[in-house]
Amino acid sequence: MDSIFTKIINKEIPAYILMENDDFIAFLDVFPLAKGHTLVVPKKQVDYIFDLEEATYTSLWNFAKVVSTKIEAIIDCERIGVAVIGLEVPHAHIHLVPLNNVEDINFSRAKLSLTDEELKGIQNRIVGA
Repeated sequence: MDSIFTKIINKEIPAYILMENDDFIAFLDVFPLAKGHTLVVPKKQVDYIFDLEEATYTSLWNFAKVVSTKIEAIIDCERIGVAVIGLEVPHAHIHLVPLNNVEDINFSRAKLSLTDEELKGIQNRIVGA
């Protein structure tokens, strides 16, 4: 069964896409921990990140690095934190979360509630970075 990420990749459901190539896609998390919280996803659906083929795994991290540089250029933060949890969606993905302190990447805290306008604004700024 297709994951929600595969549906985003196939453009069956909308997303705030920041970057995309033949193998990977990066889009804003609509339930973010911080403004600019982004998901980086391989287009081939594989549940567990460590089950990715070696070349895909390495390229995913290289793609995430480029995306993180764009986020950091426009979001006021100390750095970009990284999390790979893999329990919430059966599709490998990396969370890129702008951080100012360690609590900014605490997934048990309340998520931000951003409007469509706010998400589009963040998207446009990152895409333009």
